[in-house]
Amino acid sequence: MFATLIKHARNLLPVLPLALCASAALGQVQLLDSIAAIVDNDVVMTSELNDRVKAIYQRIEESGTEPPPTEVLVPQVLDRLILERIQLEMARRASVRISDEELNSAITSIAAGQNMTTEQFLSDIEKEGLSIADLKEQLRTEMLVTRVQQAQVNRRIFISEQEIENFLASEEGRTWTSPDVNLGNILIPLSSAASREEVEAANEKAAMLIERLAQGEDFRSLAIAHSGDQSALQGGDLGWRKIAQLPEVLIPAVSELEPGQVTQPVRSNAGLHILKLYDKRGGDLQMIQQSKVRHILLKPNEIRNDEDTYTEIAAIADSIRSGKETFADMAKAHSEDLGSALNGGDVGWSLPGKFVPEFDQVLNNVALNTVSEPFRTTFGWHILEVTERRDQDFSEEIKRSQAENILRQRKFDSELQIWLQEIRDEAFVDIKS
Repeated sequence: MFATLIKHARNLLPVLPLALCASAALGQVQLLDSIAAIVDNDVVMTSELNDRVKAIYQRIEESGTEPPPTEVLVPQVLDRLILERIQLEMARRASVRISDEELNSAITSIAAGQNMTTEQFLSDIEKEGLSIADLKEQLRTEMLVTRVQQAQVNRRIFISEQEIENFLASEEGRTWTSPDVNLGNILIPLSSAASREEVEAANEKAAMLIERLAQGEDFRSLAIAHSGDQSALQGGDLGWRKIAQLPEVLIPAVSELEPGQVTQPVRSNAGLHILKLYDKRGGDLQMIQQSKVRHILLKPNEIRNDEDTYTEIAAIADSIRSGKETFADMAKAHSEDLGSALNGGDVGWSLPGKFVPEFDQVLNNVALNTVSEPFRTTFGWHILEVTERRDQDFSEEIKRSQAENILRQRKFDSELQIWLQEIRDEAFVDIKS
C-alpha cells in the first residue's frame, strides 16, 4: 500500500525535466534535478521536495491515518520548505550556530525519551535507511529554525504585570500554583439530614479511629475496614491532587498538615473525613541557591570561526588561572557581552530562568572562585566564575515567572503564525511550475 502511495505521489509531484545524453547511440534519457522554488538568494530543489513528501507519506502511513491527496500535500510541503529557507537565512545573518556538542546532546535526549541508549537509537536510524550525517543535518536545521522563532517571536510578546496578577488571582491560576498533595481518606458517611443520634454515632466512630491512629495503627488498614468512600479498598488512597481541586471544606485542614500528619474529623456533605497527608510538593517556601557570577563571552563570526573562538577563550581562561591577568580586566578587554564587560563581566546574582540551561548547568557545578572550562551556548563561547553563593526564598518570584511563561506560551503560538506570514510576504519567492 505504501509503495503504491509513493508511486502515486511521485506521479503528481512537479515533473523533473528530461534531457537527452550526448551519446545518441546509447539512446538513454538522463533525469536531471530542477528548481521547485527560488527563495531570496536560495533555492528549493525538486528532489528535496520529493524526498520531504515521501517522508511525510511514510509517517502518515505508519500512523494509520488516511493520507491527503498529493495535490493538497505538495503545496503545503513546499510552503514549509520556503519558510524554512527564509528562517535559515535569518539564522545565518545572525550568526546562529549549533555546535556538535549541542547536536549530540539533542540525540541523547531523543534516545532517552524513547527509553533507548544513544547507540540503540542510532542503530535503529541506520536500519531505517537514514545516515547519521543526515540525521544530524535534520536536527541542526530544526534547532536553528526553533532558535530563530524563539528569538524573533518572543521579542514581539509583552506580558504585563497586570496580566500576571489577573492570572494568579483566577481560579485557574490558583489551581496551577497550589501545591500537590498525596492524600489518604477515611470517610464516615453521614447525610446532611442525619438525626442527632446518627451524628453522635459518627463522631464517636471518628474519635475512635483518631485514637487508634494516634496509637500507631496503619491508616490504610483502617480505611479498608472502616471507610465508606469508594477509595476504601485502595486503603483510602486518593493519590496526588492539587489542593485547590479538593472540596473547599477540606482545603483549610489539609493546608495545615505536614507529611505524615492526620486531620481531625472534617464534616462535608458526604460525611466525616479523616485525611492523612503522605507527601506534598510545590507551593511552599522554595529556597534556591543563588550564585553571584561573572563571565566572558566570545562570539564566532565571519572572521573567527567556532574552533578559533574556542581556542581564544581557552587561552584567556589559562591567563586568568595562571594569575597573569585578572578576570575583571580580561572581561573588560575581551568580552563581547557589552552589558557586563564594563563591570568586569559581572552579571549579578543568578535567578530562576535568568540564564540559558547550558549556562545554569556550568554555574551550578563549578567550584567557588574557580574559572570554568569554556562552554558553548546559543550566544557563543563562555567562561565563568562564581564568586559567592547564598540560599534565597524565591517562592513568589518562581510563581510569577512560571505564570509569565504560561501566558507567553499561549501568545507564542498565535504570534508565531502571524510572524511566519509576515516573513513569507516580505521574501522574494518564485514558485516554478
